[in-house]
Amino acid sequence: MQNRSSKIQPVNTLMVTFSVMLATIMQALDTTIANVALPHMQGSMSATQDQISWVLTSYIVAAAIFMPLTGLLSAKFGRKRLFIWSVVGFTITSMMCGAAQNLNQLVLFRLLQGVFGASLVPLSQAVLLDTYPREKHGSAMAMWGVGVMLGPILGPTLGGILTEYYNWRWVFYINLPFGLLAWFGLVKFVPETELDLSRRFDLTGFALLGISIGALQMMLDRGQSQDWFGSSEIIVECILTVLAFYLFVVHIFTKDKPFIEPAIFKDRNFSVGLIFIFLVGIILLATMALLPPFMQNLMGYPVVDVGYVLAPRGLGTMIAMITVGKLSGKVDTRYMIFFGLLLICFSLWEMTLFTAEVDAFEIVRTGVIQGLGLGFVFVPLSTISFATLHAHYRNEGTALFSLMRNIGSSIGISIVMTYLAQSTQKNHAVFSEFINPYNFAFMQSVEQGVNATSAQGLATVNEMITSQAMTLGYLQDFRLMMWITLAAIPLLLLLKAPAKH
Repeated sequence: MQNRSSKIQPVNTLMVTFSVMLATIMQALDTTIANVALPHMQGSMSATQDQISWVLTSYIVAAAIFMPLTGLLSAKFGRKRLFIWSVVGFTITSMMCGAAQNLNQLVLFRLLQGVFGASLVPLSQAVLLDTYPREKHGSAMAMWGVGVMLGPILGPTLGGILTEYYNWRWVFYINLPFGLLAWFGLVKFVPETELDLSRRFDLTGFALLGISIGALQMMLDRGQSQDWFGSSEIIVECILTVLAFYLFVVHIFTKDKPFIEPAIFKDRNFSVGLIFIFLVGIILLATMALLPPFMQNLMGYPVVDVGYVLAPRGLGTMIAMITVGKLSGKVDTRYMIFFGLLLICFSLWEMTLFTAEVDAFEIVRTGVIQGLGLGFVFVPLSTISFATLHAHYRNEGTALFSLMRNIGSSIGISIVMTYLAQSTQKNHAVFSEFINPYNFAFMQSVEQGVNATSAQGLATVNEMITSQAMTLGYLQDFRLMMWITLAAIPLLLLLKAPAKH
């Protein structure tokens, strides 16, 4: 497999890259593009807030459960064949989502979309790693990273525009041109891999891992709405997650040919890379989950304007990835990751100084800095994690790499949303203690016409306190993510520099 790149002509290498990138962008966009359209779907389907959330939950859970199957299915059926069927299935189910007539259909089609989309990102990474020689892996991962990173960042912008000016169904129909072009390129230019029919399907291992991942994703997605461990549902899901994962670990170390070979974790760079990408995943989508409601609820931005203000973050990521591609092989990969982490920390520190009156330029500027940082971390990390991993484990490795990023993102979103809700309540209680006739700000409000003795006046004061409590809650979330980023820096000491070519 390592020498397969030599069989591809230079012009075909570009076409392989283009085709793979289309599939990556298509799947990555769908992780966030539907979020913006949820309120419109809710009205169209006459669904409650809890019911419509299953449109996101079904997709996330299905993709997480089936992603680890990528390596086995590639060995049994061939990577090209699996890639093509995944693109075709993802495109068709996207059309079905757009045409759904009721909530049950939409949730079912989103679940199928998650099943077919699970393999797209790991397969695209594996194809590029095999297409390019090892000394050009940095450049290959830079191109791949553009799709993976820009998709979630541009998703809300594109979703907002389509929903505002057309219809929520277009957030799914937009996948058709991407899917057709990707399908044509894969059929025409991507080479097939050799089959390994000796590998057998480990049903027990897959079932245990699937139950663990599925229960974890359900717990993370529904925890906030169900009051976490105050709910019996969340307690059951937590027990299932821990128990099934423990049994899975025991199983892979005791079975002759397990679902995931434990030998893959002997590679230090890969194992450390999994922990690293988990932490990066927390930061990647957590900020994108916080900024839209911050801008809409506290600053009064329309949904389309939110997308425009957040879009330049993607420009920072693109600039970083192009730069990383140029520096690849010339600068130690670990130095680039360290520089990226410092940029992320700096941008998050600046975000802790935001107020509800912060101007759009400050949001754009800090977003571009954070985008630069993420680009300097994600691409070199993707390169160094696979620098010493045997090509035999590449399909499984890319699947686990993407899985850990997705789980990190899910955990990150759950952490920041829960922390925001709890911080807002605590801040509100503390701020309320200062409301008395001798408080200067309160006296100013009374002088400006707020009648503190009426129900309407008290409601106005409470609304002001809630707004300030929530603003501080967002800033505390940004500070938490800054500490998480700093905690990732010591992991750099565990990574080995890749061999020079």
